[in-house]
Amino acid sequence: MFPIRIVFPAFLFSTLTYLIILFCNLMLTLTIVLNTTLHQPMYMILLNLPINDLTGSSAVFSQLMKETLTNSGAIQYSACVTQAFFIHIYATGSVFILTAMAYDRYMAICCPLQYSAVMTNAHVMRIIAGMWLTCLATITVLFYLLLRLPRCRSEISHTYCDNPSLLTLVCADTSINNLYGLFLVAVTQLLANGMMLFTYLQILIACFRSKSRDTKTKAIQTCATHLMVFLLLECCGLFTIIAYRLKNLSPHFRRFVGLMALVFPPALNPIIYGLKTKEIRETIFRSLRKKIRPF
Repeated sequence: MFPIRIVFPAFLFSTLTYLIILFCNLMLTLTIVLNTTLHQPMYMILLNLPINDLTGSSAVFSQLMKETLTNSGAIQYSACVTQAFFIHIYATGSVFILTAMAYDRYMAICCPLQYSAVMTNAHVMRIIAGMWLTCLATITVLFYLLLRLPRCRSEISHTYCDNPSLLTLVCADTSINNLYGLFLVAVTQLLANGMMLFTYLQILIACFRSKSRDTKTKAIQTCATHLMVFLLLECCGLFTIIAYRLKNLSPHFRRFVGLMALVFPPALNPIIYGLKTKEIRETIFRSLRKKIRPF
């Protein structure tokens, strides 16, 4: 619970933050959906990123704003599980989406002659469908393992609900849950970091071999944007893990770090892509000029 004097400022801050995230991600989504020039494999995969960011931030901020406004730290167990489920979908989905984008950049830069033949609309749709189905299946298993266990506590000392915090309510053996959780994290991280390392090494080699200055510049700009988003996600996740392992840190600081991992990526991802990707930036500015010109 918040002290009475900061209830309104806290509610105002959380509401403004969510509105910024909502506006930026909807802007990126609509820009890609409404402009046929952006209906290319790269942008069709990218389209999943703002949708996923909205899923995670909506799960957090809808409950956070409600708790702040009512100044209550209570949340129903069903609502807590629902929030945790979508937060884990967001976290796992972010890794899968950025991995798929790395594969697309590898094909575009290292195999340009085969790109059009391989990255067809049907193949891109299979990648997107496989990505989401795998994400849903792995997280559903995670929460099935959780919900089968009996609870004997009802208090969570966390800003939001997630699988580890829900496990603290359980009064039974959680070794299977812990093993599956570690396995899931290890596999997704190995997949993401392995794909990232492989694709960027291949792209770096292709850039050195290329004699075209324009090709090198475009490849570096495209990959730099993707790498910035990936590093932002990884750093936020790493800081959260470290903060919760250091027992001498303030609980308030741990909550702040955990919340920032769900605020910074959704807020900054569309801004990074909007400003650093030439095609998206020019499309947004062109659309804005059309809206302003009549006035």
